[in-house]
Amino acid sequence: MYARYKGGGEYVCNHLRSQTGVPACQYIRASHVDATVAAAFLTALAPAEIDALSRARRAQQQVEKALRGSAERELERKRYAAALAERQFNRVDPDNRLVAGELERRWEAALSEVRAAEEALARQASAEPVTQMALGKALNSKVVALSGRLPQIWADEATTDAHRKALLRCLIEKVVIDRGEHDVALVRIIWRGGAVTELQVKMKVNSIAKLTRGEEMRARLLDLAQVGMPDDEIAAILTREGHRSPNCADKVLPITVQRIRLGAGIRVAAQRSRWTHEATSLSATQLAARLNIPVNWIYVQIRQKRLLIDRQPTGAYLFQNSLP
Repeated sequence: MYARYKGGGEYVCNHLRSQTGVPACQYIRASHVDATVAAAFLTALAPAEIDALSRARRAQQQVEKALRGSAERELERKRYAAALAERQFNRVDPDNRLVAGELERRWEAALSEVRAAEEALARQASAEPVTQMALGKALNSKVVALSGRLPQIWADEATTDAHRKALLRCLIEKVVIDRGEHDVALVRIIWRGGAVTELQVKMKVNSIAKLTRGEEMRARLLDLAQVGMPDDEIAAILTREGHRSPNCADKVLPITVQRIRLGAGIRVAAQRSRWTHEATSLSATQLAARLNIPVNWIYVQIRQKRLLIDRQPTGAYLFQNSLP
């Protein structure tokens, strides 16, 4: 796949298209994959992970040292057996051809075992990874301190995409993507050194039918709607059960519930017209009324990220009520 930055960025496999003119076989939005790989990278560099990796490396080096020592002792034993067989052959009377022939056969067998042991030791030595330089206490403390600040550095506006890519290449050899199901992409991270991490990335789709558990969610939603449960409560239950809206990666939105319910012809007489919240918070409408400004102005500021605020699980924006 190659990166195409037009339209917000996506990864596209168009080898067949460029070679034979057929449509691109698969493509995937880059933002979700990038966020997942970045999260895995930052997790791998967490102080606890670095400490665990250091302990694991020391344990691996101890095991490799023990195996190498065992192979070297086995080689010495076989060399001694071959030397003994050679001395026995040299001492035999040449006229005693039967005994001499048997001792020669044993000597050749012992030499063959020596060659096999030498080859096994050579293969083991070539297969061992390059020994990492041990970190002293002072340097190790600096590495741990830096890794603890890495999420902050990563999110800093001064950190460019080129800097982030350079950081990723320090640990990651490559990332393999398979579009998989309609709403799931399979991501395999191949780290430098050979370790592999496999992840699933939930992708946005344009309909309930393209969700892997879409029919299950629809049936469950209609069962809850039939008993008159409000849309926001249904959305919260479905979210806890692991469902999600087609255009949302981690939750079911009340508007999704409403559309499916109305599409099935189910009307709820006691449906809420306003989300409830604590008195210490103000909705966007309430804040606009307090400040005597258009409520649409607030939503424009949020969309353009001039006003930074997280959306609540209900889908509403709540502001701290600090006004007199």
